[in-house]
Amino acid sequence: MVVGVPKEIKNNENRVALTPAGVLELLKHNHKVYIQQNAGFNSGFDDAEYIEAGAVILSTIEEIYEIADMIVKVKEPVEPEYKLIKKDQLLFTYFHFASSEPLTNAMLENGSVCLAYETVEKDDKSLPLLVPMSEVAGRMAIQEGAKYLEKPQKGKGVLLGGVPGVPAGKVLIIGGGVVGTQAAKMAAGLGARVVIMDVSLPRLRYLSDIMPANVTTIMSNAYNIREAIKEADLIIGAVLIPGTKAPNLVTREMLKIMKPGTVIVDVAVDQGGCIETCRPTTHEDPTFVIDDVVHYCVANMPGAVPYTSTVALTNATLPYVVQLANKGWKNACNDNIELKRGLNVINGAVVYKGVADAFGLPLQEIEDFLV
Repeated sequence: MVVGVPKEIKNNENRVALTPAGVLELLKHNHKVYIQQNAGFNSGFDDAEYIEAGAVILSTIEEIYEIADMIVKVKEPVEPEYKLIKKDQLLFTYFHFASSEPLTNAMLENGSVCLAYETVEKDDKSLPLLVPMSEVAGRMAIQEGAKYLEKPQKGKGVLLGGVPGVPAGKVLIIGGGVVGTQAAKMAAGLGARVVIMDVSLPRLRYLSDIMPANVTTIMSNAYNIREAIKEADLIIGAVLIPGTKAPNLVTREMLKIMKPGTVIVDVAVDQGGCIETCRPTTHEDPTFVIDDVVHYCVANMPGAVPYTSTVALTNATLPYVVQLANKGWKNACNDNIELKRGLNVINGAVVYKGVADAFGLPLQEIEDFLV
């Protein structure tokens, strides 16, 4: 199979979908890999490394889309790429369709096969291709939140860890999954007073067992969230429902009971966000203020640490990329239920319920395409 890796053109997206090590692995299986010129430069991988691994470098994104049977990316295609995608071409990347109707419509129109990293799912409901970036984003949420709590950034002027004689800052984390767990670890490590909420009592029991003494677990419900945000210095939105839009758990009205300079980091923003007032921002212009509350809503947070993120992502995606290349997407999805669950759009039809529900579109059975 011919595998193409374009340079990411989403604002300030510095990651690349495949490392030179990944290229070498695909070549071992007799596939051809084409990398766009300088695609890996911002992640710390230059063209010479890809050439040494056996890839062919092409100068333009148009050439990559034209030649490839399978496109492997990091982020969803953006508008300039829509017209480059061909019918029956397989795209393997993060899509987050439920948060973007224009993207969904564009992929339906071009007849491509869209397999989304974020909905590849194991039998235990874990999301193996979302986990590595969730780990990065969860840790970054505290790093960025701590920065924007500084007064020059319009925050409260609170040091999360405090100092002797001064109380540590208060961090509220809504959601106890991978993002929330990593955020809690980082915040606790800084010495902050941390509250982590989740709707699952077994999950809260687990978190209570593994977290240090400065982390408190509380059941997530509207009343508890409303009470907690009154005192929080930093609020992390870490709620994800795979393939569907995140629920709004903090409403616009609730901002009025927060203290001025409170910082919100909504890690779920690329799936619609769990804070009603959040909208996607970029690393170039990451924050905005509503009712004296600082909102940090960068939709591709791991793109700011591209070397770490690229290596972590390739570690997770490469086994699936090899399966798709070796067998073709139909056979690979028939043989591996995890990949099958990742299919969202096929040849102009929506085959993932969360996407169909988000936009009131008809849902077609995946099996219709896997014969």
